[in-house]
Amino acid sequence: MKIVPGCRYLQGKIAALVPALGILAQKMTILSCLLFLVSCQAKNQPLNMTAEVKVARVVSGQTLEVLGMGEQPNLISQVRLIGLDAPDLRQRPWGEDGKALIEKLIGDGEKSIKLEFDLGNKDKFGRNLAYVWKNQVFLNEQVLKQGYALFVGRSPNHKYDHRLENAQHWARLMGQGIWNPEKPMRQTPGEFRRMNR
Repeated sequence: MKIVPGCRYLQGKIAALVPALGILAQKMTILSCLLFLVSCQAKNQPLNMTAEVKVARVVSGQTLEVLGMGEQPNLISQVRLIGLDAPDLRQRPWGEDGKALIEKLIGDGEKSIKLEFDLGNKDKFGRNLAYVWKNQVFLNEQVLKQGYALFVGRSPNHKYDHRLENAQHWARLMGQGIWNPEKPMRQTPGEFRRMNR
């Protein structure tokens, strides 16, 4: 349990008063103190770190639309895969190939996936940020390992940075996707988007 420094001060003051009070007053004081301390705990961690959802559509090599998040199970929510920057769909052939890879990994039958959240759970566009798992396969890692995205670590989400960076190194060594020496991608996805707004 993480306690805010001001709570420690108050806890000490209350503890100093306890011997002077009667048994009932002591119990009430302890209960009040416990309730106060619980309210002082850090609240920046999401309560639920994972979610099982259904994929409605694969938007790109880094974005999905899913059903089943939050209190409205039929509401479509966008999810961006943490740790990667995939080529724009107009960045041919890599954008379409990245999208096709995710569609293949998710499969045609049961399209349920597990989302795992880190410290920051939304991007500046309001999309949910998640690590995506399908039948024990880590999709974020596979997109990088097959060479259909660049690794991009972004604070505060660093849980799998080392693993994702290693996947990119593998793709580069093997000449996969955007790293193919005969047909390399010449612009990063960010550069392409800035030049083609």
